Amino acid sequence: MPESSQTPSPSNRPASPADRTAPRELWPMDSQLKDIQPGSGVVIHLEKAWGRVRRCWLKTLRRSYVARMAACRKGDFNPCPHEVLDPRDLKFYRNQGGWHWDLKDDPFAWRDRLPFARVGLAELFLMCGGSTAATLGLAWWANQSTGALRVFVVLLAVTCAVICGLIAWFFRNPRRVSPLEPGLVVSPADGKIVDIEEIAYDDYIGGPAKKIGIFLSIFNVHINRAPIAGRVVGLRYRPGKYLNALRPESARENEQLAIMLEENQSPFRGMIVRQITGAIARRIVCWVKPGDELGRGEQFGMIKLGSRTEIVLPAEEGLEIRVRLGDNVTAGTSVLAAYAVHM
Repeated sequence: MPESSQTPSPSNRPASPADRTAPRELWPMDSQLKDIQPGSGVVIHLEKAWGRVRRCWLKTLRRSYVARMAACRKGDFNPCPHEVLDPRDLKFYRNQGGWHWDLKDDPFAWRDRLPFARVGLAELFLMCGGSTAATLGLAWWANQSTGALRVFVVLLAVTCAVICGLIAWFFRNPRRVSPLEPGLVVSPADGKIVDIEEIAYDDYIGGPAKKIGIFLSIFNVHINRAPIAGRVVGLRYRPGKYLNALRPESARENEQLAIMLEENQSPFRGMIVRQITGAIARRIVCWVKPGDELGRGEQFGMIKLGSRTEIVLPAEEGLEIRVRLGDNVTAGTSVLAAYAVHM
C-alpha cells in the first residue's frame, strides 16, 4: 500500500512549492547533531582522549607548528568543545561550520587519498592491529605446540587473519567516477535493492514519491555518496533500535539520519537519503551541514559494519526507475533512476 512519508518538517519552513521554481530555504542544524557520529561509540571516545594528549604534546614541544597552523586558519569561530590547534582537531566537528583550513595548508589531506575510509582509520588501526597481533601470537604458540592443540591454535590464527582481512575489506574506499548525463540519479550506497515503494505524499518533496531501499552487507563498501549534484537543505537525526537491516520495520524503528538534498538548478527537485543502522552496524557518520554543495557521487558519510540506505525521490512524470528488486548497485556509478530532460 502507498504510504505517507514520516520525514519531519520544521514549523518555520513552508512545504515545498509544487511548481519547484525556486530553491528551498535552508533548515536549521538539528540540535542533536553535535558531531559527525551522533551515535557515539567506544572508538570515538578513544580518539577524543588521544586528541587531548596530542594537543598537550603540540603545545609543549611543537609551538612553531601550532603558530603556523593558527596563522593560516580560516573561519570566524571554534566549532569544537576543545581547543583547535590544527585540522586534525576538527575531525569530528566538520558539520558544525566555523574554523577550517584550505586544502594546501592541511598537513593531513593525504589521508583522503588512502584506499580506506578516512573516518574509519582508527577502527581499522585498532581492529586490524589487534587481530594481527593475535594472529602472530597464536602463530608463535602453534609453533610451540604439538598434536591436536597445534591444529586448534592454527585454526584460531587463521580465523584472526581472516577477520583482519574482512575488516580491511570493509573499510576500503575505492575511487568512483559518476556518469555525467543530466537527469540521472545514482545510487547513494553499495548493496542490494530490497525495497521499491510508492509514497502517496512526502512533506519535503511536496508530492508523491518513490522510495528505494538498499541493503548493505558487511562485504559492501559502506561509504555513502550524493545521488545528485545539489545542495544540502537540512538534516534530521532520530535515535532508535538496531534491528536487522533486511527487515522492513528497520526503516521505521532503527537509528537513522536523513539528509535532505535539492538539485542545484531548475526544477530544484528535492530528494532524501536516509542512513539507517543495522544489527551489526551501529555507527552512522555524516560530515555535511545545511548549505553544503555536493557533486553527483561525492562522499558525504558512511555507516560502519552493515546497514541500510534509502533514497526518496519525486514520482513525477518522466521518471524512469532503472533498477529492480534484487539488483546489486554501486554507490556513485549505478543509475537508480532518470528524469526526462526538457531542452
